[in-house]
Amino acid sequence: MVLSPVKSEWDKLSFSSTLFLAPIVDSLLSAVPLKWHTEVRLGLQEALVNAAKHGNNLDPRKQVVVRFCFEEGAYWWIISDEGNGFHPPERNRQDTPTQMLPPVESECGRGMFLLHQIFDRVVWNRQGTEISLCKQLYCQLAGESAPQEHREPIVM
Repeated sequence: MVLSPVKSEWDKLSFSSTLFLAPIVDSLLSAVPLKWHTEVRLGLQEALVNAAKHGNNLDPRKQVVVRFCFEEGAYWWIISDEGNGFHPPERNRQDTPTQMLPPVESECGRGMFLLHQIFDRVVWNRQGTEISLCKQLYCQLAGESAPQEHREPIVM
């Protein structure tokens, strides 16, 4: 299974752990069509906050690295942190969006839900220190939503 596009050169951006992310997200959105900016901004913001806050514990000595590209009809962002990692929750292919929401009393998990709603593919590495996000162009042009199997977490 191919989990990311094959490209010889990705663009790369790195920054010290911070929650001041507006200029970083603006830079990551520069090649994305304007009609997607609002939802992709929300998703990238969530993923970057998770990396800086939960992954790196806002330690300014630790870096968040983002590799990104547009390849074969899809926008890709791979976000890495220097934290200890985590185990993403298991999702069932048949889960409805409501079933994917965390319990009301939970303080965590809504970000995961958002990522799965915004991106067509959400993939973590085995260590839980890197997430790959994909927004497919063809789904939007055809007016279709992405197939559900692309919205489940896949551990590399």
